[in-house]
Amino acid sequence: MKRSPWKSYVLWVLLSEGVGALAALLTRAAMARFSAHALQPPLSPPGWVFSLVWTLLYALMGVGAARVALSPPSPQRTRGLALFFLQLALNFCWSLLFFNAEAYGAALLLLAVLWGVIFGMGRAFLRVDRLAGRLQIPYLLWATFALYLNAGVWLLNR
Repeated sequence: MKRSPWKSYVLWVLLSEGVGALAALLTRAAMARFSAHALQPPLSPPGWVFSLVWTLLYALMGVGAARVALSPPSPQRTRGLALFFLQLALNFCWSLLFFNAEAYGAALLLLAVLWGVIFGMGRAFLRVDRLAGRLQIPYLLWATFALYLNAGVWLLNR
C-alpha cells in the first residue's frame, strides 16, 4: 500500500510543532519571568516575534523532514532523519535549560552544539532532497541569531 504524501507532511509538521508547543508550555512561567527581569542584548526582538518565528521554523523543519522521509531509503536519508530527531531533542532541552534552569552559559554551549547539528541536518537533507535542505536555511540563520542573543543574556546576567 502506498503512503499518502499529504498525511506524511501533516504528521511531520505536527510532530515538529508539537515539540515546540510542549517546550513553550513547560517554560511559559519561566519565559514570563525572563521577559520581566533578565537583561537582554541590543537587537532583542519583542516576545511575540519568537512565537511567530518558531511556528514558521517548526513547520519548515517538518516539511523538510517529510520530503526526506518520503524519498527512497538511503544512508543519507537515515542520517538526515537521525539528525532531525537529534536537533529536535536538543532544541527542546535548550528551552528548559535556558528558561527554567536559567543556566545561560550551559544553554549557550548546548546551542553551539545544536547549531552544528542543524548545519549537519541541512547538509544531509540537501543530499536527499535539495528543497528539504534549503528549507532549513532560515532555521540555521535564526539559530545563529539565537547564539548572539544567548551570549548577550549570559554576559549581561552573570
